[in-house]
Amino acid sequence: WETCWFKVELSIPLAWAGREVHFVWESDGEGMVWRDAQPVQGLTKEGEKTSYILTRSLKESEPHSLTLYVELACNGLFGAGKGSMITPPDPDRRVTLSKAELVVFNRDVYELLVDLEILLDMAQLLGEENQRSFQALYTANQMVNVCDVTDPSTFPAARDLAAAIFSQRNGESQHTIHAMGHCHIDSAWLWPYEETIRKCARSWVTVVHLMEHNPELTFACSQLGLIPVLWQAQQFEWVRSWYPGLYTRIQDFVAKGQFVPVGGTWVEMDGNLPSGESMVRQFLQGQRFFQEQFGRICSEFWLPDTFGYSAQLPQLMRGCGIRRFLTQKLSWNLVNSFPHHTFFWEGIDGSQVLTHFPPGDSYGMHGRVEEMLKTVKNNKDKGRVNHSAFLFGFGDGGGGPTQKMLDRMKRMSDTDGLPRVQTSTPDQLFSVLEKESAQLCTWVGELFLELHNGTYTTQAQIKKGNRECERLLHDVEVLSSLALAQDSVFQYPASQLQWLWRLLLLNQFHDVLPGSCIQLVVEDALQYYTEICRDGAQLQEEAVQSLCRDLLQPKAQSTRSTLVLNTLPWERTEVITRPGPDGTETLALVTVPSMGYALVPELFVPPHPVTVRKQEDGSITMENGVIAVCLDTMGRLTSLQLLDSGRSSVPDGCYANQFALFDDVPLYWDAWDVMDYHLQTRKPVTMLLKPLEIILAGGLRGSVRFSLQVGKSSTLTQEIILDAMCPYLRFLTQVEWKEAHKFLKVEFPVQVRSTNATYEIQFGHLQRPTHWNTSWDWARFEVWAHKWLDLSEHGFGVALLNDCKYGASAHRNVLSLSL
Repeated sequence: WETCWFKVELSIPLAWAGREVHFVWESDGEGMVWRDAQPVQGLTKEGEKTSYILTRSLKESEPHSLTLYVELACNGLFGAGKGSMITPPDPDRRVTLSKAELVVFNRDVYELLVDLEILLDMAQLLGEENQRSFQALYTANQMVNVCDVTDPSTFPAARDLAAAIFSQRNGESQHTIHAMGHCHIDSAWLWPYEETIRKCARSWVTVVHLMEHNPELTFACSQLGLIPVLWQAQQFEWVRSWYPGLYTRIQDFVAKGQFVPVGGTWVEMDGNLPSGESMVRQFLQGQRFFQEQFGRICSEFWLPDTFGYSAQLPQLMRGCGIRRFLTQKLSWNLVNSFPHHTFFWEGIDGSQVLTHFPPGDSYGMHGRVEEMLKTVKNNKDKGRVNHSAFLFGFGDGGGGPTQKMLDRMKRMSDTDGLPRVQTSTPDQLFSVLEKESAQLCTWVGELFLELHNGTYTTQAQIKKGNRECERLLHDVEVLSSLALAQDSVFQYPASQLQWLWRLLLLNQFHDVLPGSCIQLVVEDALQYYTEICRDGAQLQEEAVQSLCRDLLQPKAQSTRSTLVLNTLPWERTEVITRPGPDGTETLALVTVPSMGYALVPELFVPPHPVTVRKQEDGSITMENGVIAVCLDTMGRLTSLQLLDSGRSSVPDGCYANQFALFDDVPLYWDAWDVMDYHLQTRKPVTMLLKPLEIILAGGLRGSVRFSLQVGKSSTLTQEIILDAMCPYLRFLTQVEWKEAHKFLKVEFPVQVRSTNATYEIQFGHLQRPTHWNTSWDWARFEVWAHKWLDLSEHGFGVALLNDCKYGASAHRNVLSLSL
């Protein structure tokens, strides 16, 4: 990730007067040309950008000697991995500068070659049954015959032959492709956040340069134009801070309608794992930024490259002023082909958004004939709609559109035999689709990606940090709001909270929160979580001090008491740990009202204390008047009873809290995927290191502990806790994980029969089948949930809760949590 700077002193020969002159630069690393202290051109060999145009026709008045600077990064478009794209960065990687030249560019030869490329693609791809393929082939042959490569005066006649073919128009019924320049830049992935700032600058300065030299491209439908689509407010903010001159130029093109900000979120977040409140903040921060910087909010949500889409998103979109949605990731489904490209997507509350998947199944097209034909052929809603999106430009690592892409599409704008290609904007595309929407189908529920199921579990510390920070910021805002309502002098920490929220939202980017990123990114993310926890705890303390100032003042002769706050919207009765007068911790049973507080002056004895008993066979029973459990020496539940019902939750002969280890060797995407065949490798974890022993013998709390060996060299220690009056059992689990290509889960077989299990999602819940009747069912062998999943039948059920996990499954009667 180092940077080299090259000072380039150029002297253009006088003999090149009237010629187009380029500075050519080829290297393994990404680069950027600076001129007069401003970035002017990105250079990326993988992105087909290896030259900077010095002049299109050298004039005597132009400077013939000039100095440029090239900033060369020691990484390529896809990071610095060795061999495969998804391998870790290679510390011994070397970057080679292979070419630095001053050249004359022959524009006539270039145009001739583009003509021939389009004609030959038409000849090859339109098929023998289509007469246009033969017309294209014979025209290309005539061009070769007419053209004498040693005599440039023959080039115009050859180009006229091509123009004659390209000018033969389509019929009115031809499919219309809405071409939009696109530059997908992952905010962090195979490179750290810091490198993304430079990637944005390289890509966007190139786009602006293209716009400045293609003035006709500012017009919308009738002729080819370039509309870069950018959806991440965070990336705009980076460029605004680090490259103010470039940002000013971007603002000018936004005002002209060429640079179109869409999406409306702070970053292109993961579509499954952020909480409902986090998703609302993504839209709030994004829409607010676009309103402040560009005078408008976004009406389209673009999330082309995340690993599935929550069924709650349509409601959140509509609540944030967005009625349209574009993605393409479901084209990656491993099992089932999604049945639509244009449809209405309906969320769990009935909210609907018009949704479009570009039928070419990509956000990085190159403007080729093959891609245009695929867009039409692949469209699964033929007859219902006659328009579709075409996103062109190098992506993922940035890069964006090139001049050649534009020149290809100019020739295809309205050519018989090919779909009609027009420059468009997201608003123009969706406006046409809305007019054609009468016959569109509706998809109800989540858009589940049948791939990358491992991202619900990969990088456990990131998952834990996300959940903890979401919870902390919620509490800070509740307590600060109550403090402000009680005391108008209290300063609500709006700016500090915005900063902390933006850090958390940044870490919810779709390659960071899922864990599909390099180690350097993980380290950055964990550092951000540490900052949020540190600063958030300070803000929380300040709010509590203001809110409860009088209660916190010690009064003479008053008995010692503990102040307990409840930031959830229901009354809670729980056992808490509090510091004793001698520094030791003591337990107390407290009842605290909704969004309120209580003083706990003295110990409160529960009506039914917890009892813990060890049996002769080494098993242990615990009971609190609400539930009763029996655990074997390996910590497995052999019985779990809800005493009022008289029903046992664990089937006879089965063990709940059973840890199981699976092989995890996916087909390719190692950090992303777990394949269905991993289920065939299940091995129960039964190697006991420390048998079950009693830690707390009862009263307000009973607890037991045991340790297991997991795999070859990992260990697991778990404390199982039952509190007085509590209707659930708690498991505190610590794993020292040292395995490779293994997957650890914990299973709870339950005595409940239901064809559907219920999973918590953002602001609601979702039911998924517990059977594998169809390919759509078994493709969901590993799913995501938030804080709980539940299996219930009429009058009885069992729920499995967690405080930092997302991967889960429920097959038949077994609830499983991925650790």
